[in-house]
Amino acid sequence: MLRKASILTTLGALTLAGCAEREIILPGERLGVHEVLQTRAGEAVAQKNFAPDAPISLPGTVRNTEWTQSHVSPHTRVSHAALGTQLQELWSVNIGTGDSRRKRLNADPVVAGGRIFTLDADHVVRATSTAGEPLWSHSLTPERDSEAQAQGGGLAVAGQRLYVASGFGMLSALDAETGSEIWSQKLGNTATGAPTYRDGVVYVVSGDRAGWAIEADTGRVRWQLDGSGDSHNVAGAAAPAVSEKYVTFSYGESTVQTAFRMGGLTLWNAELLGRRNGVTLSKVDDITGDPVVVGDTVYAANHSGRIAALSLANGDRLWTAKQGALGPVWAAGGSVFFVSDRNQLIRMDAATGEEIWVQDLPGYAPKRNPNRKRDSSFANHGPILAGGRLIVSGSDGLLRSFDPRTGALVSSVEVKGGATTRPVVAGQTLYVVSRKGQLVAYR
Repeated sequence: MLRKASILTTLGALTLAGCAEREIILPGERLGVHEVLQTRAGEAVAQKNFAPDAPISLPGTVRNTEWTQSHVSPHTRVSHAALGTQLQELWSVNIGTGDSRRKRLNADPVVAGGRIFTLDADHVVRATSTAGEPLWSHSLTPERDSEAQAQGGGLAVAGQRLYVASGFGMLSALDAETGSEIWSQKLGNTATGAPTYRDGVVYVVSGDRAGWAIEADTGRVRWQLDGSGDSHNVAGAAAPAVSEKYVTFSYGESTVQTAFRMGGLTLWNAELLGRRNGVTLSKVDDITGDPVVVGDTVYAANHSGRIAALSLANGDRLWTAKQGALGPVWAAGGSVFFVSDRNQLIRMDAATGEEIWVQDLPGYAPKRNPNRKRDSSFANHGPILAGGRLIVSGSDGLLRSFDPRTGALVSSVEVKGGATTRPVVAGQTLYVVSRKGQLVAYR
């Protein structure tokens, strides 16, 4: 007992001595935990780097009537769509189940033949006229499954066919006029990203780990490539980027892969490694900045704090920057623009990766109820270039326009319920899907 008392006394003395030591205050800037998500909702959008002496020469506007698929491939990309400056809501129409914690609505709309095609959170494809009139609907949920058993998917349209990937592991071809199914191909794993069409072949990623080439007429598999998967993925796979000779896929474990379109022989693989130290989100290595082909260069980024420019011919690294991206970059006028993993709109020099300006975007809402475990966080979708400005749709409820040269906020318009997809532009009209499951048109 005496020995035990002696030990306790000694430990108590050591504890008091430790408490008496002077705390060392390390020098440097103090950052709050919310600053990872950047600006709070309702605050003015703050610009970090202002670049009045960084000119930009944008391509001329195009009066496009269609937006048929993701802009990652040059053959269908609308580099600078015509769009008015003072946007006003024309109409909105319900397109099904909206976005929620259990069901994600993240498929961007596509436009062709006077129709806007959408995919809701319950895997229902709908066609809506450019006047806002519902035309047809088609459910992708198999008979023996329920809507809650899968999520994600994407759309691409070519001619009179709409190609739809779904979280049920299917790629389907639908008649664009009637919505009837023409064929359906099983992919053996979830297909949560948008497909890409070119020259009679549809390319898609399944399970965030396999690339497919499917014949558009029949649905037969032409070839398949295996990549590297990972369990720490972000919902929604990257759309394949298709050039004249090659197709570039990306997968869940930081891998970018380019293959020959004819035959599917792998040309090169590249790993986007590197993380943003001190940020928990850096554990997610998924390629969330879909590969974008511009000339002889591929731009791609991961979720953990790296963006890179790669040679399309051999995969050589041209430059790397310590920024992640939440979606594909938009390249124009010798610059690349993207929304970063820290909710910032960034302009970089396309040739060097040098940062030109940074614009903070709203990332979270302050807690109203102190008993809640966390604040509401927001997503920012885009950007796209239209009408001489960069446009970003936010789930906080605003559609924002920025000056591409300086990054200054130009204007904003309300999206009731907040946006859940990237905006698209066709016929000088902007379309976006809200979290409430509304397709909204602005002009």
